[in-house]
Amino acid sequence: MTAPAFHRTRIAPTPSGYLHLGNVFSFIITAGLARKFNAGILLRIDDLDQERVRAEYVQDIFDTLCFLDIPWDEGPRNVEEYREKFSQLHRMALYDQALRHLQENDLVFACECSRSKLSDIPAGKGYPGTCLTKALPLNRKGLNWRIYTNSDDDILIRDLFEGDQKFTLPATMHYFAVRKKDNYPAYQLASVVDDLHYGVDLVIRGEDLQDSTLAQLYLAGVLPHNDFLNAVFYHHPLIKQYDGMKLSKSAGDTSIQLLRKMGKSPSDILAMIAQALGCHQPVARWEELFEWYISPRTTKIF
Repeated sequence: MTAPAFHRTRIAPTPSGYLHLGNVFSFIITAGLARKFNAGILLRIDDLDQERVRAEYVQDIFDTLCFLDIPWDEGPRNVEEYREKFSQLHRMALYDQALRHLQENDLVFACECSRSKLSDIPAGKGYPGTCLTKALPLNRKGLNWRIYTNSDDDILIRDLFEGDQKFTLPATMHYFAVRKKDNYPAYQLASVVDDLHYGVDLVIRGEDLQDSTLAQLYLAGVLPHNDFLNAVFYHHPLIKQYDGMKLSKSAGDTSIQLLRKMGKSPSDILAMIAQALGCHQPVARWEELFEWYISPRTTKIF
């Protein structure tokens, strides 16, 4: 079997907290696969949730990548470059263009539901369609925009190791938001537009984001430039806490910043990740951990 060729992948952290072991594991998988496929690595900092962005969290991204010697080829090299050239705020015109396309083609509706109102929805259930038939004006201030979705449509995920797989849109993504009440694009739309803009064709993310992948592929299918539909994905397992819960940046779980303050070296941090994954061999560099993890999986490709 001939190994696929890729142009670009991305490391895309959100500066809403200090990076933790799970983030680093995802970065390692991304960097390792990029090197295997001779793909460029873009550093894309997802900062549209401006209320949660803090300067120290942005700096932590650069500090963590450099401390662990995880490479990237494109994107900002420091906080100043990020602010001046690479913040998502510089790409608002692209997001607005995509939103106009959705509006002009009657693909979205306005929603006045607050987060607190939707917080009562049971886990695994999606937006119940409260505002679906209210015909609220899209130009009214303080409203979300949600996309009309068809839960019966097949969505194809091109999986790096498993090949093409068909899914339908999960309940959690029915009528997902594409614009927030503050007029900023929602995550799903901004992520698709960014990946299209930068020509990303290999996406590595945690398995908890597969629902987001399906929403983004659905959205790409109704946008005019839908090369994102040809992107290949790998959804890796998560590193969990001892109680089985996934790690959280907002809670400061196993943050690299704290571990560094405690005097942990890069090899100490890599050893913690390895142990969480069930690897008991010594790993001194991120490449060694990546090769241990990926070698049983690449037999289907190489």
